Amino acid sequence: IITGSSAFDLQQTGEPLTGRSITYTMFPPAQMELAKRENIIQTKQLLDERLVFGSYPEVITLPTLSEKQQYLVELINTYLLKDILAFENIRNPQQLKDLLVLLAYQVGSEASLDELGRQLGLSKNTVGRYLDLLSKVFVIYNRRGYSKNLRKEVTKSSRWYFYDNGIRNALVSNFNLPALRQDMGMLWENYIASERIKYNTYKHHLVNSYFWRTYDQQEIDLIEEQNAVLSAYEFKWKEEKVKVPVAFAKAYPGVPFSVIHSKNYLGFII
Repeated sequence: IITGSSAFDLQQTGEPLTGRSITYTMFPPAQMELAKRENIIQTKQLLDERLVFGSYPEVITLPTLSEKQQYLVELINTYLLKDILAFENIRNPQQLKDLLVLLAYQVGSEASLDELGRQLGLSKNTVGRYLDLLSKVFVIYNRRGYSKNLRKEVTKSSRWYFYDNGIRNALVSNFNLPALRQDMGMLWENYIASERIKYNTYKHHLVNSYFWRTYDQQEIDLIEEQNAVLSAYEFKWKEEKVKVPVAFAKAYPGVPFSVIHSKNYLGFII
């Protein structure tokens, strides 16, 4: 058994294991796991806390919110990038953190390599390399646009998400609870998207995940493709009626469309 906190650690075996290994990805604890030790009332009571502080094992076991905050701040300042710095020749570690902060403010929005490079004063290739490294240490992951037959669909950009909400909030230095926040749309989308990945992975569902958007701003947060069958999902913190975008309904008739909000989300992730 070989374990490691990043893909870099698992490359140090000394010989290739192609065809002779089984890989398990261990995410931060999923709600479907936590549900085994708490009842539905506790789960609902803890939702605000998990949206803000995430679910790293140490975080969910610390007794106070101040201790959770202190742990996350220390994590991003000392440990978060240690694998990259140890295995890669990064001349300016601050650039990596600046990139993460920029992504933290753009959760749920498309971000191209060119755009990120311009904002950070980096080349497109350097940004691409940094994003790849940050993905390998399981800090972020990307989702690409879905398109099959509509020319005005956006497919070249990616949306970047954090595996854990607590890391995202530590990067933007905001640990306010939901009632005091202006970015609940981002927090909710990041949380549900990540919990859905955990759910599909642990249930062994072979699912391709995308977002969908057109150049005239019609969009859907998540498109799942399983066995050539599509399902569409929109994420909203508060319960509200949302109609399927007209362009999507015309291009992909019959695809089921659901809104995942704070009143019905548990059936989607556990």
